[in-house]
Amino acid sequence: MALLAQDSAVPSALVALMVLRAPAWACLLCFTSYKERMRICQIFIGVQSPELQKCEEAFAAAFEGLLDTEINYDERSHLHDAFTQMTHSLQEMATARGSFKVAFPNAAEKMRKVIAQLKEVQACIPPCGLQEVARRFRCRGCYSTVCDLPLDCPVQDLTVTRGNEAKFSCTVNFELPKEEITYSWKFAGGGVRTQDVSYFQDLPWARGYLARIRPVQPAHRGTFSCVIVHDQIPLARLYFFLNVTGAPPRGETELQVSFREVLRWAPREADMIKPWRPSLGELLAKPEALTLSNQCLLAAVVALASAGTTLMVWMFFRWYFQGS
Repeated sequence: MALLAQDSAVPSALVALMVLRAPAWACLLCFTSYKERMRICQIFIGVQSPELQKCEEAFAAAFEGLLDTEINYDERSHLHDAFTQMTHSLQEMATARGSFKVAFPNAAEKMRKVIAQLKEVQACIPPCGLQEVARRFRCRGCYSTVCDLPLDCPVQDLTVTRGNEAKFSCTVNFELPKEEITYSWKFAGGGVRTQDVSYFQDLPWARGYLARIRPVQPAHRGTFSCVIVHDQIPLARLYFFLNVTGAPPRGETELQVSFREVLRWAPREADMIKPWRPSLGELLAKPEALTLSNQCLLAAVVALASAGTTLMVWMFFRWYFQGS
């Protein structure tokens, strides 16, 4: 994807190519407009001067050495600001009746020094990946480009004994953006070793850059894929072919047998679980147990106990007075 430094400068640069018949765009044409350059020449030698074309040609020739310049993509704004300051300086020199034959080469030399101080373009790190940190801006054409590397990384082979652990690390050797990075995992089973995306199925349970399988079983033999995504743009696809060999260790086998025994007993234990029916003491001791139904039950118990007590007292007094 080509990103232009200035949208307004591109049509002007096209006009300049037609007028000056330049072999290609230079940094001067990327970061200044045709109108700005023409205005500088008009100030130097006059609006109606027959030497205008020579002035324009001298302007372009002075910056011809910057034709094949490449800069770090993040430094475009700094270079644009430097060219803006340069145009202001040239206008001041032209107003002071200076010579464009001297001013243009001096301005070009200053711009070379500015470019030399910009942050260097980072080198592409093979073998794969969309490496935004290595994006560069090219003055020959006024566009940006990234490393010419494939999105798919070579398949990494991993051999694991059955019953052991397999671990996949979805990491790359180039710098990733610090935010909005996501990882998605896929699997192509059946023992196939492939990079064909049509063979893969999503693994929704896998999240993050690290994935583990424990214990490894023969059904896990195949290719695992991890896609690194930034802001919905894939940066790299990694592939891991898992080859499962041998029998599980004796200790691991015994552990698996014990685990299966636990699984067999789990349903029986579940059948034995009954709903909790709290006693009166538990109701009084645990406030959280006083649900609406339990409160009604407690009120009924209190009312029954009160009525029973009243009945017993009445019967006692009746017996006592009858006897006397």
